[in-house]
Amino acid sequence: MTFQISALARDRFTPLFPLSTDTLAARHIKRCVADQPRGFPCRVSLREASVGERVLLLSYEHQPADSPYRASGPIYVREDAVEATLAPNDVPDILRTRILSVRAYDDRHLMPASDVVDGTALETVVERLFADERVRYLHVHLAKAGCYACRIDRA
Repeated sequence: MTFQISALARDRFTPLFPLSTDTLAARHIKRCVADQPRGFPCRVSLREASVGERVLLLSYEHQPADSPYRASGPIYVREDAVEATLAPNDVPDILRTRILSVRAYDDRHLMPASDVVDGTALETVVERLFADERVRYLHVHLAKAGCYACRIDRA
């Protein structure tokens, strides 16, 4: 089974970085500085922010579909992020080193299946979920924090 992990598009967030702290706060966005080497995973670059790097913490509507599963949640975006372009079946380290919640959605954006997996075994769950012909795409969340991480499609 060949799959493709997709990062979020950089251009959705670029206009936010020049905004003042007050303007960001009015939009419920927080500017942070990474103060540890792990804990600020960027959804654009699909890598951890380095210590001292500026990031935005904001709510992102990762499931905008008109369904009961419509959802948003917190994500980090690095100020200097370059949008990740992964090869098919490539899994970034920010997923490998975490416990993940994988949610399968059908063409009506309903969830026929889901699972929790150690990131080192992500491929096994992806293959099993995509074996169900109803499944159109997957969303991956960082299980402990509950944050949206990325989307996976059949390649």
